[in-house]
Order: sequence, then C-alpha cells, then structure tokens
Amino acid sequence: MTTQRSIVICGGAFAGLALALALRQGLGSDVPVIVADPALANRPSRDPRASAIVAACRKLFDAIGVWADVAPAAQPILDMVITDSKLEDATRPAFLTFAGQVEAGEPFAHMVENRLLIDALVRHAEAAGVELKAMPVTGSATRSDGVMVTLGDASLLVAADGARSRLRERAGIQTHGWDYDQSGIVVTIGHERDHGGRAEEHFLPPGPFAILPLTGKRSSLVWTERRAEAKRLVALSADEFHAELEKRAGLHLGELTVLDQPRAFPLSYFVARSFIAPRLALVGDAAHVIHPIAGQGLNMGLKDVAALAEVVVDAARMGIDPGQLDVLESYQRWRRFDTMAMGMATNSLNFLFSNKSTLLRAVRDIGLGIVDRAPPLKELFIKQAAGLTGEMPRLLKGEAL
Repeated sequence: MTTQRSIVICGGAFAGLALALALRQGLGSDVPVIVADPALANRPSRDPRASAIVAACRKLFDAIGVWADVAPAAQPILDMVITDSKLEDATRPAFLTFAGQVEAGEPFAHMVENRLLIDALVRHAEAAGVELKAMPVTGSATRSDGVMVTLGDASLLVAADGARSRLRERAGIQTHGWDYDQSGIVVTIGHERDHGGRAEEHFLPPGPFAILPLTGKRSSLVWTERRAEAKRLVALSADEFHAELEKRAGLHLGELTVLDQPRAFPLSYFVARSFIAPRLALVGDAAHVIHPIAGQGLNMGLKDVAALAEVVVDAARMGIDPGQLDVLESYQRWRRFDTMAMGMATNSLNFLFSNKSTLLRAVRDIGLGIVDRAPPLKELFIKQAAGLTGEMPRLLKGEAL
C-alpha cells in the first residue's frame, strides 16, 4: 500500500476506536487510519452505562495500551451467583455459583464504566496519530483496487457504526433475526453494604435481573422486562421505581439509591448474512446483535476487532492489499461460526429462562444443579464466558500485533 491509501473506520465507539489503535500499532505510521463519527464531537463521554469486559478482551485492551488507564476504576468480578425464582417467591435459592478467576490473578471479567473506557480510547488514538473526524461517512464508491469515501481514497472501509449501520444497508447486506418482546432497563444504583465483587443474576419470568458490581458501593443493573412493562417502569415516579427495584433486588445490599435516570433499550437478535462486501468489513453491532442474557455483546464485537486487525496487519506485512476480498474472507471465516454459536446460545437461554413454565423451571434448575456439582463443566463454562477457548487472535492473548 502507498501512504495515501488509508483505512477508514465508520464508528467511534469501543469497536471502532480499539480497531484503530490495533491497526495503528500493527501497521505503523505509513498507513493513515481514520475514525469518522459525529459522536466524537461530544467529549468527554457522558455515557452513564457500564460494561463487563471479559478476560480475553481485557488482554486486548492491555495489548493496545489502554487498560492501565482504566484499571484503577475497573471492578473485578470475583464471584457470580445465579438464582431462579418468581417475583413473589419468599426465597431465592442459589442454583449455580462461579468463582471469578480463570487463572491466578485474572478475574474472568471486570466491570468498567463506558465513559471512562471511551475517553481512554480517544486519548490513546489521538496520541498514536489516528485521525479522528467528527463527521459521518456519507458516501462511498468501490473499485477493484480501493474504495473512494467522503474522506478520501481508502483500501478498506470498516463499518463499526452500530446495529442500524448505514454502511451495511448501502452495501445491500441483509440481516437475519428477530425482535424480542423485551426491553433491558439499565440503571446505576448505590447501596448501603459492600458487594464484595459479586455479580448476581436472578432469572425471573420476564427475563434476567442482573446486579453487576462497580467500584465503591455501587452496582450496574441490567433488568429485562416485557416491552410494555419496561416502558411503564421507567415512567414511574422516583419512589414508585424504587419500590419496584427493591422487589427484584432484595435487601441483602441494604438501602438502595438510584444514581441516574433509568433507561429502557429494546432487545433483539440479528446476524448479518455476510460480514464482508467488496472493500468493506462489518464489526461489532453492525455485524451482530445478541441478547444481553450472558453479557457477551460488547465482547463479541471486540473479538471481531482482534480477528480483523490480525488478518489486515498480516496481509499488509506480506505486501498484500488488506482490503482485497480473500483477506476479508479470512476474517469472516474466523468470526462467523463463533458469532452464530453465541447468538443461538443466548437465544436458547432466553427462551429457557424467560417464561412462566413450571416444567421448564424444574428442568433448568436440575440442570443448573448438575453443573454446580461438576467442577470440570464449571471450569469450561467460565473459560467460555471469559473468551479463552477456541482459536484466539493474538490480541486476545495479550500479544501485540
């Protein structure tokens, strides 16, 4: 590639910025890397949400030099408890518990506030010489040897522009999936007692109610309800919402305080029928959206980043145009099966747990109990959740490209 043949990434959130940093480190300064997103004008980030970063993706952030910036504010998940009950049940027995470490000193996940991670990615991207453009990619024209976009002549265009990706639509890539009649309510709470690094997931008939630990006496809630009920709940007065919250969270953390405005996000599942097109690669939510029941959505996008960065950098080092179709096909082969498998797994879990069937409840509780008493199975599940199984790109092992 010549110096004027850039790589343009449309989307300045986690996937787009992490990919830009990985490419900049792997390709050096000869290849311009551009991130375009109007949201880059809104700095610092004001995103009130938090995300679970699994062990493999933590290693990615370490490899691209970002993790040290957010580590002091990252809460390791040291323990996880899964319960299954109805809202009116007097007790919530724990059917499955996981220790939080996949190896000595390596928790299987950390909770990180989105705004802190986004701001750290932006700082490192700027310092590395990534060009950040607070503007959209409004058009593109593909040629056999490149793609012309509004920002210039590029070898590769990457769609990291979310579930409603305009680049995916312009490329004519269809999606397969469905809408769940569910919304996820997201809110941060404070509590009187310390959480001890424990994450909890209560499976209730409408969907999972997850309490995820943050630094200090705070937690992030991801609370699944039927679409109409979620709309009703977020519209309640502060006192009424607090009462509904206590019914689900219980009192083991002491008095609860709502720290931000509850918001409801519609839940769906889809996978793009192709992750690539001529001179185009999809990553993150542009390629797939899954149910948050296993907390894997963001991490799936970061796995895309690790795989795409590796095939692009390896191709460029061999003198191969990294935007040509056979290079992109290597990326698609690497990611598509894992994406489909995780999507089907989360869909099945949602079907199995988000219902009122007494028979299904009995079956799943027996299954959880069996897993809880089988250490090899628990170890396999925790490694799978941490992203430490299968053919892993180098970045997910903590190795620089």
